[in-house]
Amino acid sequence: MSSGFGVALVLTRPDRRHGRGMKREPGPVKALALARGIPVRQPESLRSEAERSAIVVTALDVLVVAAYGLILPKAILDWPHQGCINIHASLLPRWRGAAPIQRALLAGDAKTGISIMRMDEGLDTGPVLARHPLSIAARETAGSLHDKLAALGAQSIVETLLALQRGEPLAAVPQSDADATYAAKIDGDGATIDWGAEAQMIDRQVRALDPVPGAQTQLAGERIKIWKGAPLAGRFGPPGGIVRADAAGIIVACGDGALMITELQRAGGKRMSAAAFLAGHRLATGARFGATNG
Repeated sequence: MSSGFGVALVLTRPDRRHGRGMKREPGPVKALALARGIPVRQPESLRSEAERSAIVVTALDVLVVAAYGLILPKAILDWPHQGCINIHASLLPRWRGAAPIQRALLAGDAKTGISIMRMDEGLDTGPVLARHPLSIAARETAGSLHDKLAALGAQSIVETLLALQRGEPLAAVPQSDADATYAAKIDGDGATIDWGAEAQMIDRQVRALDPVPGAQTQLAGERIKIWKGAPLAGRFGPPGGIVRADAAGIIVACGDGALMITELQRAGGKRMSAAAFLAGHRLATGARFGATNG
């Protein structure tokens, strides 16, 4: 539903290459803006004065930023009459940085939320105008939590903009640097499962990396992504060892407990149930997850 605010300009990242032909295609933000007749700018960087000057000629009351991916220099922060406001997917100062949703799940946080922040030159360090908490469900994935936070963020920013439009004073509460945690982007190493860890931790990793980039491991030298599972309590043998494999799931021993895998994916294949995987992939005697050969 339209919020009723006029949008003078949309800034988004340059088109990315997709598909076998690696053709550049517009992202969803650009596609929606063009469909609504809103001008779009896609600078490679905002550090260039030439690129900035072509943007700041447009008069703005406020610039709303959400998961943009480029650092905003002071010239951009000072551009709108009422500054730049960021929609951040955590309860700042917890989880500043690029991956707040994934890090909250990895840490086993019971709640997260949306922070509406007035931006400064630091990394998510600006004063907070509003916080909206959200409980994290027991089997939450990064994808499901993202969708909940996106809806909450949309509602929250509209409330903030309406208050600004009415001229209401908004208390900008400084963040406590002492309480800050950093949500670093998760790289390949962070996506690799350590079967020596506790089953509860591995389960959180699987859910935190769904849908991107996926928790990964090795099986007989082949890369496998684990998409769904459930932690089991008890002692099950050496970490990575396959305790049982049938249509109900593949039980893999962890450092403490085990993970029952119910959905996984071979390299280059599709996500499938454990039953479908086993129907087309015979597990060799003594096969172990995390091992480079079977």
